[in-house]
Amino acid sequence: MELLNQVWNGKESSPATVVTSDHKSTVSSPKLSQASSIATWLVSKLAEVLELDAQEIDIHRDFTDYGLNSIEAVNLSGELENFLGHRLSPTLLWDHDNIEALAEYLAEYVAKQPTGNSQAHLETSSGRSIPETNGHISAKNGLIPNQDAEKLDNQDIPPEYHHFHLYPEYRKLQLQQEEIKALGVNNPFFTPQERVVNNTTQIGGRELINYATYNYLGMCGDPVISQAAKDAIDLYGTSACASRLLSGEKPLHRELEKEIAEFIGTEDSIVYVGGHATNVTTISHLFGKNDLILHDSLSHNSILQGCILSGASIIAFPHNDCQALDKILQERRHQYQRVLIVIEGVYSTDGDIPDLPQFIAVKKRHKAFLMVDEAHSIGVLGKHGRGVGEFCGVDPADVDLWMGTLSKSFASCGGYIAGCAAVVEYLKYTSPGFVYSVGIAPPNAASVLASIRLLKAEPERVALLHQRAKLFLELAQKQGLNTGTSKDSPVIPIIVGDALKSVQLSQNLFKRGINVPFMFYPSVPQNAARLRFFITCNHTEEQIRFTVNTLAQEVAKLQQDDSTQTSSLE
Repeated sequence: MELLNQVWNGKESSPATVVTSDHKSTVSSPKLSQASSIATWLVSKLAEVLELDAQEIDIHRDFTDYGLNSIEAVNLSGELENFLGHRLSPTLLWDHDNIEALAEYLAEYVAKQPTGNSQAHLETSSGRSIPETNGHISAKNGLIPNQDAEKLDNQDIPPEYHHFHLYPEYRKLQLQQEEIKALGVNNPFFTPQERVVNNTTQIGGRELINYATYNYLGMCGDPVISQAAKDAIDLYGTSACASRLLSGEKPLHRELEKEIAEFIGTEDSIVYVGGHATNVTTISHLFGKNDLILHDSLSHNSILQGCILSGASIIAFPHNDCQALDKILQERRHQYQRVLIVIEGVYSTDGDIPDLPQFIAVKKRHKAFLMVDEAHSIGVLGKHGRGVGEFCGVDPADVDLWMGTLSKSFASCGGYIAGCAAVVEYLKYTSPGFVYSVGIAPPNAASVLASIRLLKAEPERVALLHQRAKLFLELAQKQGLNTGTSKDSPVIPIIVGDALKSVQLSQNLFKRGINVPFMFYPSVPQNAARLRFFITCNHTEEQIRFTVNTLAQEVAKLQQDDSTQTSSLE
């Protein structure tokens, strides 16, 4: 189940690095299968870090409420890694709601690890034991304490340290794939989509109504957009063939950046080759060790990775909670130089929208920077699709960094940062993800440029998208389906609670001609597993009505099966 979740939802971080620490816990190591023992360790350690009595630590309280900064959180993850003897993500505390949830996850995780995955007890291929490291990694050789290094030669290096197929992380992946097979679930990953994906798709020669992709405005596959890409290939070829800083610049690039800036209402913009890379390189480059970054607790993986790489202190504030954010800044603002607040225009798991004017007010009050990730809101929100800024009626200049992706409303690939001329110029000359990368390919740039211009000429696409999303949401709610906090956006979850039930529901809908993915913990809260529907302007009213009716029927069947099983047990 974890594998399905990681790949689909982008919440899991990349494989962890080992965090060293000289501090040794005073709590005894638990039996790794006991979540309660792990929870006890976490309570003790968190109390120590925060200088509180253990009685003041509530295992059900959200981690974000404790106000841990990035260094404290990563160090705590490192000590927990040493304590358990297994590699863990440095963002572990941000990936789980509270101590109870984390302890349960860890107990299950450790129990599933292949033999030999413990870092505290390693054995060489020759069968000789390597002295215990207690999780301490030497800067000299990366394996054992310096004082023991001379006792070993290269024959003592465990095979999992120099063979990819023996990586503990890879072996974990294999186990997860076996779990999927054991559930009787068809592998949902890398399913070939055999033609243009829009309101419908083709899989295995079969046409299905499609809610799994975010071609919100139907630009992908539009003849005007396709022709623009073809024309760019004829003129410039298929690649920029160099960094734009040197010899990869095309007239098309500046034309696109000016168009994006004008569309959003900023002085300038810079276009990157990837959306994920846009967040990672921008955040990590603009902020550093003397700074503070505060991000929404539901932030995308690309935001988290940028925060971690920056070296800044990081605090996740409760989802869409301006008051909690304001309180954190009141307490901590003067401890740092620059402060960045990062939110999203539409949150991709819940389909809800932040109160942007309130965030702007907090940003101004505390003299911070504000960054808005518009991956799912540009082209979608506002009368003309200009994003959450237009939707909320704010001055674009009140947001310092407007980030967006080019793969959703704009039918291409890449990302952008729009803002004042100074920040754009600085990024163009110094941002690693721009300077040391090839420029966006001409056909991709041309696709975006044509999409923005077509959107300006046909704003009815946005109006129709709004109508279709509203229809789906209203019909679902009339059927008694749980749509969570989704409102005014084309991202609509149907929350069913149980993780396995969400998988079964997705598979059953697929059999009836509907393609929609599932999501579950830790990308969404425990007991809030769901299906996520992306609505497009090309979905017909007939398709939406059929989908909601079919969905309600399948949900009812699952509920009936649950009732039957419960009765048989009584």
